[in-house]
Amino acid sequence: MLLPDNPFAVATAVVAPAILTNACSVLCLGTSNRLARAVDRTRVVAAQIPNLKVGSSIHQQQILQLKSLQRRIQLLLKSLKFLYASLGSFAASALITILGAAMKYFEWQIAAGIAAVVAVATGTFAVTGVVIACTCMVRETMLAVQYLGEEAEVALATH
Repeated sequence: MLLPDNPFAVATAVVAPAILTNACSVLCLGTSNRLARAVDRTRVVAAQIPNLKVGSSIHQQQILQLKSLQRRIQLLLKSLKFLYASLGSFAASALITILGAAMKYFEWQIAAGIAAVVAVATGTFAVTGVVIACTCMVRETMLAVQYLGEEAEVALATH
């Protein structure tokens, strides 16, 4: 049997990596936007620090916020690295699947088997990368919300 009975089997095998590639692209865009906002906030806080009295509560709060922003930026960069690696891996998985189907058609059984293993491994790597990236995003979000709560408490206490 050269091809499966269902002519859409190859298309079905390619759809999952294609959809995941699109989802990963959206995650990259959202993460990039979050990174840009964190960088902007870092610049604002860093510009305010020299104008504050050293040792004052506001000065200490801004220093803590700057450290928190640095950690958030590190998490966002780590997330972006994994998302971009996953994005490329999903695209590679789709391409390898198509090549494997062509190899199967031409009855290159060993090459088609190798392509199948490589496609699954590449897809697994990509999914793992997305999971790691999302974990980083959750940690970054928790830091952002935690600091926002602390900042609100200080604002309420001082006003």
